[in-house]
Amino acid sequence: MTKQRMSIQPYWVLFLIIVFCGFTPVQAQLYTASEMDKNYDMLLKNPGVQIEATEAINLLYNYKFSEAQREFRWLQYRYPKHPMPHFLMGLAEWWKIVPNTDNEAYDNRLLAHMDSCIYLAEKLYEEKENKVEPAFFLSAAYAFKGRLYSERKQWAKATFAGKNALKYLEKSKGYGDLSPELLFGDGVYNYYSEWIPKEYPILKPVLIFFQKGNKKLGIQQLEKVANNAFYTRVEARYFLLQIYSMENQYAKAYDMAKYMWQTYPDNPYFERYFCRSAFVTGHMAEAQQAARNMLDKIERGMPGYEGVSGRNAAFVLAYYSFNYTKDYDAAANYYQQAINYSVKTNSLNAGYYVSSLIGLGKIAETKKELNEAQRYYKLALDKADRKSSQHSEAKKAIDDLKKARRNERRSRRK
Repeated sequence: MTKQRMSIQPYWVLFLIIVFCGFTPVQAQLYTASEMDKNYDMLLKNPGVQIEATEAINLLYNYKFSEAQREFRWLQYRYPKHPMPHFLMGLAEWWKIVPNTDNEAYDNRLLAHMDSCIYLAEKLYEEKENKVEPAFFLSAAYAFKGRLYSERKQWAKATFAGKNALKYLEKSKGYGDLSPELLFGDGVYNYYSEWIPKEYPILKPVLIFFQKGNKKLGIQQLEKVANNAFYTRVEARYFLLQIYSMENQYAKAYDMAKYMWQTYPDNPYFERYFCRSAFVTGHMAEAQQAARNMLDKIERGMPGYEGVSGRNAAFVLAYYSFNYTKDYDAAANYYQQAINYSVKTNSLNAGYYVSSLIGLGKIAETKKELNEAQRYYKLALDKADRKSSQHSEAKKAIDDLKKARRNERRSRRK
């Protein structure tokens, strides 16, 4: 079974840890009792607002964007001068991008909502004695702008946004009850500042001025956020899914992915991750059902379900059809679907594309169509990373085909 490696952009992650944490991760400090009294009007900590926002946030993460939008607009009507509604509407635009970060269709709306959030938060920051809440939203809005700009490789804009996010983050670190939210940045910092130098040694000089990270502590901090925070809980789980896979903790990735998919069954990212982790951990029936669900949702045009999910789902079904049920016609159909979805998403170097080519080559071999098999293997060899297992597999398949043909010619002479 081929294990697909996570696609991580090191410069994006480097930007992220700078945005969230600066040069040293600073834990939130508790206010004095008199200072705490000033925070009674914070919407972030208002239980009534959290109850109102909970339904909207759940709709957002379950990709019911129209319904979530109505809830956000109600919050905007209730609190027209507060940045929270615009931040949540911007967050919804970000999650429209998450299934395929190459999709730029939602960029302008995301930026517009974050700019509105920043405008309102700046006014609150100037007017209120307590700067914690507006600083929190200023930091978060600038961070999402920087996150998007870094995805688009607009480094000057990303750097500007990152500096502003960092500036306001330091000002928002000070309210004890917000510590689970703020701990999110420390967890991201601790994990990735140790992970980056090991995976990308070329970036070591960039991190020399940063405090040394601790991956184990970072995971623990993100797990605490995932269990205790309100606004950053799902974002922490989003990161933990990737981290568990990178740390080969596939059972933990499976458990969390399954929980997130059960909680948000129409979230394409969580369903895709559930399918992937079930596949890797050998939960065959669950992986196949999730794959069929995703292909069906793509066919029905459900929000967020597109080519990235399609190539994953089709490959899973092809793998089981070829290796377990021996239904080679079904396997060939699914492998071809995985290839088609890879072409649509411009991911011809991805593992699913290359492995599907190899799969079609194997099917051609079983049908004694050796020229066709060789064509598929050569395509796979051309697209595979030279250090990957797919490259070695394609090369071996081509060599084996050559040996088989030589033996066949010798047999004929005899």
